[in-house]
Amino acid sequence: QVQVVESGGGLVQAGGSLRLSCMFPGLRFDGHEFAWFRQAPGKMREGVSCISLKGGVTYYADSVKGRFTISRDNAKNILSLQMNNLTPEDSATYYCAATTRYCSISEPDRYDYWGQGTQVTVSS
Repeated sequence: QVQVVESGGGLVQAGGSLRLSCMFPGLRFDGHEFAWFRQAPGKMREGVSCISLKGGVTYYADSVKGRFTISRDNAKNILSLQMNNLTPEDSATYYCAATTRYCSISEPDRYDYWGQGTQVTVSS
């Protein structure tokens, strides 16, 4: 059984930063690729970023490129998303996800395990 532990959300002012983290106890961490998705009320869930098995390949949505950085620590089994220069349009519930396939930010159905979600709110 996989119990995903997601943390790091909160309320920040525009221009501020947050760092989200996920742990996947019970999961073979080095056998999965990971992603971050987000969903705002009334909007479709969108892929934010994903990372390959060893972290050598990453993908980002155009809307966050240059501001967000995805990373993984295969020694500590921690997935992270560093978010800088946040804007109100970044406000959403953020979800981490794991897949045994190649990661994708456009195919949420390929992910087998999901975090509970953490709320990010960015004020003007």
